[in-house]
Formats: sequence, structure tokens, C-alpha cells
Amino acid sequence: MSRQIADIVRRGRRDRLPDPTPATRSAASVGNLDGMTRIRSIRQLDDRHHLTLVCQTSPSWASSRRVGNSVFPAIRAATPGSYTFILPATKEVPRRLQHPGKKTVGVRIPRHAVTQALLAELGEPLVSSTLLAAGRDEPMTQGWEIADQLGQALDAVIDSGDCGTEPTTVIDFSQPDAEILRRGAGDPSAFE
Repeated sequence: MSRQIADIVRRGRRDRLPDPTPATRSAASVGNLDGMTRIRSIRQLDDRHHLTLVCQTSPSWASSRRVGNSVFPAIRAATPGSYTFILPATKEVPRRLQHPGKKTVGVRIPRHAVTQALLAELGEPLVSSTLLAAGRDEPMTQGWEIADQLGQALDAVIDSGDCGTEPTTVIDFSQPDAEILRRGAGDPSAFE
């Protein structure tokens, strides 16, 4: 299955990923500008909202040089897991993936086996956002519901069972002191 979905993503299409946060996510390949636009449209987001790079492992540019020697081991110990890290963007991060004013990027390294298999098959990160449709208070988590309500906006739906609705814990490392922006499924105590 991961090979079929990877082929869809490589052809420039969007899909919905299971996310162990456990809220689900919509995703597109990093180079798919239409997919990024579609993700923003589903959620009615402007370009000031971080889209997240979903990575199989810690990106090489997210090193201790960028986030500090004391923080990097805590990030590595917490991943894969239910966290989104806001990191300073380096020159390796395309501008379209950066927050326009802050020059930061959100990074996730999920634990979910299906998402990890897809990332391994792709060999590159995905751009994503929690699948929280406009006007809804919680993300959609049921594959049939997603296909029914957003089928025209997505090219594939991966249904790996109920993923729940608790979001990731979001931690901002773009400043000298870490700031917990949202408490969620990941334990923030290592970053306090």
C-alpha cells in the first residue's frame, strides 16, 4: 500500500495520512505547490500558518548547530513521537516551506508505522497540516468520513483505523528559550 500511495504523492497529488498524535493530517510532496495550496484551502489558512515537514528521521539541517547543544538531545530523545518542533529555517529549507515573517519551519517525526512506511518509500519529507476542516472543532479521523466529505479535494485516503483527535505538542525552538505553544499528546516536561 505504501508504494501505491507514494506513487500518487510523486505524481503531485494530495493525500490524508494517519497520524499517531493521533489526529489525522493532509499531506503533499514538498515540491507540490498545488498540494500545499489545497491543504491551506481545506483548512482556510493563510500563508502565516506553519505547514509541517513530516520526516522519517531528524533532517540533517535540524542539527545541534541550529537549535543549541542542550536542546538537540531532547529533540532526538522525543522522536519519533507526538511533537511538532518549530525550528529556525536554514538555507536548505525552501522559502515556500518557511513561515514568511519568522523564517521558521515546523518539523514532525511521527511514530505511526503506516506514515513511517510511506516516508521510507518516498525517500523525502511530506508537507502537511492537521486535517481540521474549516468550521470543525476537531480533526476528522474516520477514513470513510474523510472520503465522503473531502474526497474531491484529496487523491487518496489512507485508512488505518481510528487515530483519535488529540493534537501534537508544539514546541518553538526559534528563540534562545524553548516555548511550549500547545500542549498535546507529547509530554512537554523534557522541554520545560
